[in-house]
Amino acid sequence: MNYWLDLFTGITWEEFQKAGANISGFREHNRARAAKIRRGDIFLCYLTGVKRWVGLLEVSGEMFEDDSPIWGEEVFPIRFPVKPIVMLKPEHGVPMEMLRGKLSFYETDTPPGRWSGWVRGSPTKYQKDDGAVIETAVREAEAQPVSRPVDARKLKRSSNLYRLKKRSGDDVESVVTVPTEEDETDSPVDPADTVTHTEIQWRLLDLGSQMGLNVWAPRNDRGKVWDGKAVADIPRLLNSLPTQFDDVTNGTIENIDVLWLNGNAIVAAYEVEHTTSIYSGLLRMADLLTMQPNIDIRLYLVAPDERYAKFTREVPRPTFAASSKPLHTMCSFLPYSKLCERLNEIKSVLPYLKPEFVDEIAEFYDPADEFDA
Repeated sequence: MNYWLDLFTGITWEEFQKAGANISGFREHNRARAAKIRRGDIFLCYLTGVKRWVGLLEVSGEMFEDDSPIWGEEVFPIRFPVKPIVMLKPEHGVPMEMLRGKLSFYETDTPPGRWSGWVRGSPTKYQKDDGAVIETAVREAEAQPVSRPVDARKLKRSSNLYRLKKRSGDDVESVVTVPTEEDETDSPVDPADTVTHTEIQWRLLDLGSQMGLNVWAPRNDRGKVWDGKAVADIPRLLNSLPTQFDDVTNGTIENIDVLWLNGNAIVAAYEVEHTTSIYSGLLRMADLLTMQPNIDIRLYLVAPDERYAKFTREVPRPTFAASSKPLHTMCSFLPYSKLCERLNEIKSVLPYLKPEFVDEIAEFYDPADEFDA
């Protein structure tokens, strides 16, 4: 038996119960994750906005697809039959704050909001110890209910946190989200992760070189060494960039962690954000698109897997979204684990690959993934 996060808003939690409390659903984009759920697994129901755990649902059957109406705002077609174990009213829910120091992602000294990355997308599989702690807390809240006030506005929060905005004169639709207080902090990098910024940067440069591309790294990074191999010694590393851009654009491009070039044309750009700000990496990408709106290259934010939640909170900000080329449509997230795993699998065929193969493992932000029912 495994535990899975199941996100609800106050609205979808109410609709779920009115429909009989026997079907829980997720968005189509989360089909692959949902396919790993099995009969007997437990859904841990978390109420967004008010930040409370409000239920336990046992998966009672296999995944199926259905678009019959249950929820008013969206369909949530990837569905599971469920049997309620505990269902609490929002005012009786378990506040996340009560679990401080009891969860692996919410330790006593975890900065405020840092845990929010772990409740940003469902279904998400939880460690069994964490799931057991949440289950126990919810069961205790049912046995000994304590009423705590809830913010009515947050309880009525829509699952559609984004709106489509037409820019006057351009007829361009762009996605705009407004980050909440929870969105301002980052999710933690696993301290057990031994992968470093330099390793990822070296491997991306080496990958481009082996594919027959010219590569670029910032001058300040060329003295770095990974596994006894220096960045400066990578074949096809350029000493200077082509001069087709103005000085301001070149100043931005030169500081991007990894560039792949086919001749003089840049075909891909990678910003590696190990512990540094996701926002700063995205800002450099956005600056490039603003200065060169006609440029046609692939953009990637490369980071530990745990930082995907932060990426999804930063990339749709109005700063990045309200442009003719919204950044979330141009820049995708490349997680360390998938990159390293794939590179280990394809060592023998690297010279035959094309740059676009990276798109198979990168993840684009989709605003529809923000919440599930």
